[in-house]
Amino acid sequence: MNGHIPFRRLHNFRDLGGRTTADGRTVRPGRLFRADSLGKLEGDDWDRFLSLGIRTVIDLRYPWEIDAKGRVPEHPSLAYHNLSIEHRPYDQAALTPSVDPGPYLAARYAEVAADGVAEIRATLELIATADEGPVVFHCASGKDRTGLVAALVLSLLGVAEDAVVEDFTLTERATAALRADWRAANPDRSLTWPGYGRAPAEVMTGFLAGLTSRHGSVEGYVRNALGLDTAFVERLRAALLDGPAAGSGPWRAA
Repeated sequence: MNGHIPFRRLHNFRDLGGRTTADGRTVRPGRLFRADSLGKLEGDDWDRFLSLGIRTVIDLRYPWEIDAKGRVPEHPSLAYHNLSIEHRPYDQAALTPSVDPGPYLAARYAEVAADGVAEIRATLELIATADEGPVVFHCASGKDRTGLVAALVLSLLGVAEDAVVEDFTLTERATAALRADWRAANPDRSLTWPGYGRAPAEVMTGFLAGLTSRHGSVEGYVRNALGLDTAFVERLRAALLDGPAAGSGPWRAA
């Protein structure tokens, strides 16, 4: 299962629906999408995007990235929110080949989880209103900031960790195109880091292990760091899951 939706200029647009949870329910298809930069939408791609019926766009990038690369086109059906969850910018393309993507990116994700609590909370709250219409969240490549949010949401819904990690690694299907886009946009620079655009499983397993070590569980992080309670998780599940629960939900004491 990969949920990939093909576009001409977008390389990492996916439907998170179809995954099953520990209590026997299914993440509802067509309700929650993840993507790379929607500033690239035009022509047939724009028409295809509108056909998905998306009502809420959550842009996880810095404002300066939006100024440089553009945002999703304005449309009366779309509510647009810019929630920059990352607070410490870094240049992946300039890293040296000796940098191991697994521990390096897991550590950057941990920084985002610690720094961006206000923006991450707001992002999750917007996603929990998916009963008002489909939601898409995105960053630049649809990998790091987007991958972090996807992992939190899927974990809260009760999707098993191996499936959460698998979703993260699906960006590998887009790596070549993401690297080609970087080179086209930066003709005077060299791409020195072999890990650019890569999404090895070790990144997400390391991030989730660190979150569990610090907070007891993903749910513990959401409760203790973000201040979201059991009622919020049940609202999220009601918005995004199909089918009756076979047992208790994923919320547990940390």
